[in-house]
Amino acid sequence: MNEVSAPDEGDEISEVNHSDQSVGETQQSDDETPLIEARDVAVIFDDQVVLQEINLQITRGQTVAIIGESGCGKTVFMKTLVGLVQPTRGEIYFDGEGLHQMAYSELTQARRRFGFVFQNAALFDSMSIFENVAFPLRQSEIVSEEVVEERVMQHLAEVGLPRNVAYKRPAELSGGMRKRVGLARALILKPEVVVYDEPTTGLDPIMSDVINELILDTRRRYPVTSVVVTHDMHTARKVADRVLMFYPRTRLDENESQVLFDGPPSSLEHAEDRRVRQFVRGEAGERLTELAHGLSG
Repeated sequence: MNEVSAPDEGDEISEVNHSDQSVGETQQSDDETPLIEARDVAVIFDDQVVLQEINLQITRGQTVAIIGESGCGKTVFMKTLVGLVQPTRGEIYFDGEGLHQMAYSELTQARRRFGFVFQNAALFDSMSIFENVAFPLRQSEIVSEEVVEERVMQHLAEVGLPRNVAYKRPAELSGGMRKRVGLARALILKPEVVVYDEPTTGLDPIMSDVINELILDTRRRYPVTSVVVTHDMHTARKVADRVLMFYPRTRLDENESQVLFDGPPSSLEHAEDRRVRQFVRGEAGERLTELAHGLSG
């Protein structure tokens, strides 16, 4: 593919509609029935325990950030929630129905209620931006081209992209713009749940904050539940009203919970578990000792 110079990301920031409303001020659903529930979930790959006895609920309207160091199982858990990874033990329930009880066609329909924003945007290089955003709509619904154009342009505008971007290819866009296209595509089918996989990875601090604002703006525009898997503590603090911190199963005592923290982001700095405090502050702590022992072993 021929390389094309990326646009100046500084030019795209002004397109986003920022708001001073904080996450705590966003309106929550009165329905506290869990939309997503994990019951005693364990995932084992080739005798390696990745997840063990995970029990938690996510209610409608919540924005939940899942944090933790590499290898802690947060991405595997995200895939388990949407049926892309089957638990070795335990069950996942979506809107009161067990994924393990669903026929393939039912599981496919359930997944259509999710929108995915992938770490690398996962755009089709051979398609225009318009075709990328329109793709899930054309695959899932019988609609006229007039409706397709209207909805594609609406969602591109909502993520702060001008109309002329629709006729470009992914290679012509900056990383931040591609992430925004990925969000527009994720919203095109009006999902109930939006799952973000490392949405700010590879972006500079300013563009990362633009993405954070778009996550907040999406929540304000639509009645969505959001799950954000991230290493970025600024993202977790800014967009979430609840944070889960996972810890690698291999470094836990037998009876320790793999979820070290489950609470509001404002409580992270003063969490009871020192491993949580060290992670959010970026302190190596005992990991230096562990790594030193590994190198000398």
